[in-house]
Parts: sequence; structure tokens; C-alpha cells
Amino acid sequence: MAEAILSQGLGYGIVLGFGLVFAAIMTLITMIQKRFLGEKIDSEEYMAAGRNVKTGLVASAVVSSWTWAATLLQSSSVAYKYGISGPFWYASGASVQVLLFSVLAIELKRKCPNAHTFLEIISIRYGRKAHYVFLFFGLLTNIIVSAMLLLGGSAVVTALTGMNTYAACFLLPLGVIIYTLFGGLKATFIADYTHTVVIMIIVLLFSFTAYTTSDLIGSPGAMFELLQQASIRHPVSGNHEGSYLTMASSQGLMFGIINLCSNFGTVFIDNAYWQRAIAASPHSTVKAYLIGGLSWFAIPFTLATTLGISAVALENHPNFPTFPNRLTTADVGAGLVAPNAAVALLGQGGAVAVLLLVFMAVTSAASAELIAVSSIVTFDVYKAYINPNATGKQIITVSHAIVAAFGIIMGVLAVILKEAGIDLGYLYSLMGVLISSAVLPVTFSLMWKKQSATAAIVAPLGGLCISITAWLVCAKLYSGEITLATTGTDQAMLAGNLGALISGGVISIIISLLKPDNYTFEGTRALQQVTDDAAGGMPSTDSSSDDGSLDEKKADKGGEKAEIASVNVPAPKGGWGFDAEEDAKLAKASRFARWSSGVLTVILILLWPLPMFFSNYVFTKGFYTGWVVLSIAWAICSTIAVTIYPIWESRGAIGEVFNGVWGMLTRKSSTAAV
Repeated sequence: MAEAILSQGLGYGIVLGFGLVFAAIMTLITMIQKRFLGEKIDSEEYMAAGRNVKTGLVASAVVSSWTWAATLLQSSSVAYKYGISGPFWYASGASVQVLLFSVLAIELKRKCPNAHTFLEIISIRYGRKAHYVFLFFGLLTNIIVSAMLLLGGSAVVTALTGMNTYAACFLLPLGVIIYTLFGGLKATFIADYTHTVVIMIIVLLFSFTAYTTSDLIGSPGAMFELLQQASIRHPVSGNHEGSYLTMASSQGLMFGIINLCSNFGTVFIDNAYWQRAIAASPHSTVKAYLIGGLSWFAIPFTLATTLGISAVALENHPNFPTFPNRLTTADVGAGLVAPNAAVALLGQGGAVAVLLLVFMAVTSAASAELIAVSSIVTFDVYKAYINPNATGKQIITVSHAIVAAFGIIMGVLAVILKEAGIDLGYLYSLMGVLISSAVLPVTFSLMWKKQSATAAIVAPLGGLCISITAWLVCAKLYSGEITLATTGTDQAMLAGNLGALISGGVISIIISLLKPDNYTFEGTRALQQVTDDAAGGMPSTDSSSDDGSLDEKKADKGGEKAEIASVNVPAPKGGWGFDAEEDAKLAKASRFARWSSGVLTVILILLWPLPMFFSNYVFTKGFYTGWVVLSIAWAICSTIAVTIYPIWESRGAIGEVFNGVWGMLTRKSSTAAV
């Protein structure tokens, strides 16, 4: 942006002041729950939210966790670059992972109901070596996501207020650290809900402003005319007729594939999404992820169809901050399309709205990453290898330390990447190259009894080597050299992302079929919760397949036979923790998750966009109007699902709190009168 439209004082006020106020409110809510609902913050409550969170709140938390700075900023950037195909491919290419994750979520409830992290499953089933491998990928995922959050967030704060970028990187997570320390996972759920409410309101505000009340646009028809003019001034390379008003965009499709591949890694390998499944009550799990995935779709789809497209339509208007110049490539890569469009539409009010929007997105997702990393380090490093007999109190102490430490590390990582010249767009496309080779091996760990420990170890590492090779070789062949710029091309990123996702699965399948395992999941079902007054009953992390061969266990530690814990405990009749009727209900939920998520994925990835791509259809004014109406209607339905429905579901608990507060106040009043 040309210059900051808001003052530095406002920037610090929102980032620091508003962050601390929000932290105080979340801490107060945690105290109220403890006082009036009898919730005790023991280790299971802190790390797993009691494993009984209802559908609406889990769905809201999923939406909030998946709404990164990139969701708001990168989606508008691809709309600016590719036209209306950009918002669709961003939304569809990153929502199907959440829908499909519903299958893993319910299988987790069936096969390891007492898990705290997905890595515990890896450890019990495959042993220590595999645990090391997936520990690397899990933490790498959290590091990449955290860095993206702060890179995008700090860029917007600096552009809008002139606030020091480095200060923003360290101050943005501050409030999050405070309320996460006090309330753990349950506090992040409540914060997620609050953030989601604000985000959905602002998304609708921008949409109704641009398409109904704005003097600059005011209707879908007017926007259509402006986009037609923009297509003449700056035709889009690779789009049919150079139009912004078509799904027939080769670059848009390429981005869609990159987006699809890379985001499998940041859902399936991010412990934050496993934690939401762990925290959900068994009968809420599938519905929560399906509702969450469909509701999240509306945020990038509607927001980018508003702000990203508005930037294209208004950049030759004097109200646009960079007028008479177009946005630079650096500005687009940094995610500054949406802030510029917001300023053009609403002036300083638009800048404040975007600042608040980005603040909510960054802090809500950051809270999920903090507790995700805390859980991994606590259970998969400290309890697994340092203190296997750790009590609940010790676990909470370690978790507090990790939350505080990683909050600082997040800022350091963002600053390092900023200095290296890596922006949000580059990192967003790169993440799949680095982590997606672990997606299918992780999926097979719950879904395929034949995947062996060797396959689980070799597949993600081999896939990573293949993906990096494909990425760099394609950059060299396509651009003639390997630099930061050439490795960031769509072609190079596409090769790397496809190589990662496909090779990890192929390697695992080949190795497993050559020497298949036959796992029964009795070991994972035997995992026990941690108590505050005794050592936890977690099976040793040295255990491998509980019913497979021992040759890979003996090979651990350079050929020395590893200590094998006894995990061949017969499952009680009807399953672990559930009776036969309950098991049948969960099996039915699993079948529903498979076909419903599969059907929705086929619709969003194939049946809806591809006919429009291959037909070279360019939108008419009427069709574009319908497209806009659909996006806004979807956003309204999503708002109801993740802001009103959770309140309705929790009306009983809310009533208890109000009755408790009212009783306390009336008692005090009576005492004072006496």
C-alpha cells in the first residue's frame, strides 16, 4: 500500500490492547465455567477439553482453526490474479480436507478413544522409529502454519498502520498465550467461537457493502461491468478470452491442484485438527467436521469474491490506495489485495475491519497451534521419552512451559522468514512440498491394517526426497535456474506438491503389500487417560505392532532389541469404553462419514468446477449475479451453523451460568440488606 491509512497507535491498540482485553475475557469465562459448571482444569480437561464438546462448538472451532491469515489474504490474492476461479479453487481445494477428515475423526474415536495426539497412535502401532519420523512432520507442520499466520498478519498490520513488523510478529500471539495458559484446549474452543462470530459478521459486512450499498459498485451487475472493463485493460494470461469472469483458467486450475495437495498436509498432519476430534463427544464428531468444512468454504469463497474481485474492479479508481498504479507483485504476494480493496470500499472503516478480521484469524489459529505443539511436546517427547510415569499435574506444568516458549518461537520464525524474503504466498504453496508425503501413511495408520512399520517409516521420508527433487528440477527446467523466484512458480510448486502427496501413498502401498501387517488396533484401544494423582497408563512408546512381526522392533536402536511393552490386551466385549450398541452407532457414523464426505468432495472438486473449465464458459451478467447471490447465501447459512447453533446446543449450560450468577448477586444483595 502507498502509505498507512491508520495510525501506529491504533495498530498497537488492537494488537496489544485488544489482545490483552480479549485474553482477560477468555480467562474470566474459564473461571466462570469452573465456578458455576464445576469444570476442573485437570490434565484431561486442559489437553482434551473433557472429550465431550458438542457439535456446534467443535464445528465453530474447526472453522476458526482453519481460518488463517492466508484464508483471508491469499484467497483474495488469487482472485486478483485469476478472476472468479481463484476464490472457488481456494475454497474447494481447502475445504474437502476437513470434510474427509471426518472419517479419520470417527475412526479415532473407535480405535483410540483415549488419545491425546495422533502421534500416540503411530508410537503404539509402529514403534519408536516411526514415532520419530512423524514427530518431525507433525512439528514441521505446526512451525510452517505458525509462521504463515504471523507473516500474513504482520504484513497487513504494518501496511495498514505503519506498525513495526517485528513488533507485530511478537505481540500478535501475546494475548493468545495468556488465555491458552489459563484454560487449555477448552479455552481455545471458546475463543474460537468468539473469533468465528466476528469473522463471519465482517465477511457479511463487506459482501453487502460491495454488492448493495457501495457508491463505487453497489450491485452484482455493476461489478460485472467493471470486471469486463478490467478484462480489456489487463487480460488474464491463461484465462479464456483473458476474462476475469470464467472458470476456464489454466493458472486457476493449477493453483487449485496445488491448494488441494498442500492442504491435505496441513489438516491431516496438524495435531490441532486431531485435538478437535479428540475433544468432541463421539456422536458429535462426524457432524462437526462436515458442518465445519462446509461452513468454512463460505469464508474464502465469499470474502475473495468480494474483496479480491473488488480490487480488480476498483484499482483504476482514485479511491484505490495505489491509484494510478496497479498492485505490485510483492504486494500481492504479501497478501495486501484484501486491505487495499477494503480501503477503497469503506475508507478507514474498511481498514479497521480488515485489521480486526486479520487479528481474529491470526490469534484464533495461533491458539490452536499453541495447544497442538504443547500436546505433542508434552505427550510425545516429555511423557514418551523423559518421564513415562508423569502425573497429570506434571503434564500441565510442562504444557504451560511449552505454550509460553512456542509463543515466542512463533515470532522468531516469522522474523527469520521475513528477513529471508519469503512471503505468505510462497510459503503457502511450499508447505505441501514439505509435509504432504506423510498424509497417506498417517491415514493408513487408522484405516488400513496392512500398513507395516517399515512402510510407515520409509514412505514419508522417501516421499519428501521425491517432492523436493521434483520441485527443484521443475524450477530448473522451466526457468533455467534455481532461485527464490523460480522455485515459487506455479509449475515448480505443482510438481513438488503432487510428488509429495502421491509418492508417500505409493511407497507405503508397495512396501506394505510386499510384507503386510495385520493390525487389530487392540494396542491403541488400550491407551489410558492420565490422572492427576497417579501415573498414566500409556503403553510404552517402544511398542510396535501389537499383533504383527517383531523383526522391525528388534532392529530398533542399531540392531539392539527394543523393550517391548505388553499391549496384547484382549478387547472387552463390545469394544474399549463402549458397549456393543455404542460400537454399532459409531460404525454407522463411520460409514456415513465415508460416503457423505466422498460425495461432497466429488461435487466440489469434479462435478461443479471441471465442466465449467472445459466448456470455456464466460459468465453472463445474470449468471454472475446468481454466483454472487449463492456466495452470500452460503455465508449466511454458515453464520447460522457456527454462531447461532452452538448457542442453542449449549443453552442448558448457559442457563446454569446465568442462574448461578443471578443467585450469587441476589445472595449478596440480601446479605447487604441485613
